[in-house]
Amino acid sequence: MKKIYISIFALSAYFFSGCSNDYLEVDQTESISTKDIELFNNDAGAATFVTAIYSKFLDWNMTSFSWIGLSSIASDDADKGSSPGDTGSDKDLMDALTYNASTPSTSEVFAANYEGINRCNQALSIIPQLDKANPALRTRLMGEAKFLRAFMYFTLVKTYGGVPIIDHLPNPSSDEDRIMQLTRKSRAEVYAYIESDLNDAIVALPNKSEYAAAEKGRASKGAAYALLAKINLYQKNWQKVVDNCNLITGYAIVPNYASMFRLAGENDAESIFEIQGTGSVPAKGISGYSNTQGARGNGGWGWGFNTPSQSLVNAYETGDSRKNATIIFRGTTLYDGRVVPVTVENERYNYKAYSSAFTDGWETDVNIKYLRYAEVILMKAEALNELNQTLAAISLLNQIRARAGLSNTIALSKSDVRTAIWKERRVEMAFEHDRFFDLVRTGQAVTAFAIHGKTFVAGKHELFPLPQAFIIQSGGLSTQNPGY
Repeated sequence: MKKIYISIFALSAYFFSGCSNDYLEVDQTESISTKDIELFNNDAGAATFVTAIYSKFLDWNMTSFSWIGLSSIASDDADKGSSPGDTGSDKDLMDALTYNASTPSTSEVFAANYEGINRCNQALSIIPQLDKANPALRTRLMGEAKFLRAFMYFTLVKTYGGVPIIDHLPNPSSDEDRIMQLTRKSRAEVYAYIESDLNDAIVALPNKSEYAAAEKGRASKGAAYALLAKINLYQKNWQKVVDNCNLITGYAIVPNYASMFRLAGENDAESIFEIQGTGSVPAKGISGYSNTQGARGNGGWGWGFNTPSQSLVNAYETGDSRKNATIIFRGTTLYDGRVVPVTVENERYNYKAYSSAFTDGWETDVNIKYLRYAEVILMKAEALNELNQTLAAISLLNQIRARAGLSNTIALSKSDVRTAIWKERRVEMAFEHDRFFDLVRTGQAVTAFAIHGKTFVAGKHELFPLPQAFIIQSGGLSTQNPGY
């Protein structure tokens, strides 16, 4: 009988243990026979394989504490926070840029994304065999799986540089597949692979408006175009950024910036792709995301990590409505009437992680907006400016400023407009997990970190280290990033 191997990325038991029992996840030594697959040979069964991919984004190692450490605490937007003696295992190292190849956060993010990629490959392997499921549904589900795989590879390539490309379910007995899992590809090869997945997804996915209300969180054609534009942005393919941004339709800037980060603003007109959190029973929120960033101390409700830095506070212009929508200040009253007492330990906390209904819950209703239309406008503005269409770029930049209650930019030259756009990205998208990578891709990192009292080592800190356990197990098939 034919076997379909459901193999997880077999670097080590350390990397890929602890997967949720709530979803289709089996050990790397197990397999599903064609007889077992028949149990899923219907519409609901086919959808289950893709639901398992989305569920990965709710896991602690994927989107929570370690990812916060890499994408936010390590940036100039945030400090470690919490109590001085509470390191959060390694968040003090992330804050000081003194992490290494054995630091837990850098290893967890690497492992988590490959767990997710395995689920994508599982779906892409099995769904084509489910011939009793609706063909149109199967096509859409395959598109979702390819979008999500591209999303994870984008996280990996901007975090670690070149990484192994695992494009199918590895057979545990295949030496060729073992080599595939342990061999780094170049950054260019990874980006090309991401683009291929996104182009396939664009063909297969519907527009956001075509989804039923119960499926509002699923990947759409607009999400694929937006992620493709972001890939182009990181590669400085400016005309492609513009072209793909122009293909993103059906979205709009919402009038009230703060509304987007409250329950009522989830999946709103500006939202292109966001991770879905549910705090009610059964809770399926992002594990620990809100709690680890909640106010700490007497009268608080969380661990107090990832606190907004003074340099971020200083980045907001007078009258910018985004400041008080992004930062919780000690001694103030929140939108739901909760008072943040002066007895909490830190001066500031991340407002975008705050849940009103499930304030101290481990799983809350907070979503993460990973792609939204304001960023599309800023990406297009940046690309147009680089293409010497600076007046058009200024017009787009001013759309974002107007929503924040600010006057038009005074920047006129190409250089000044470039700086203005970069600054606007910072205050518009603070705590949305882009700042560290923006500093690297724009070449601002050394100067920005120095202002914040951190030493960013050029030629090293542009990338995080690959996990030392991976390097050891690769047996020379992969080498470590420079400086580690």
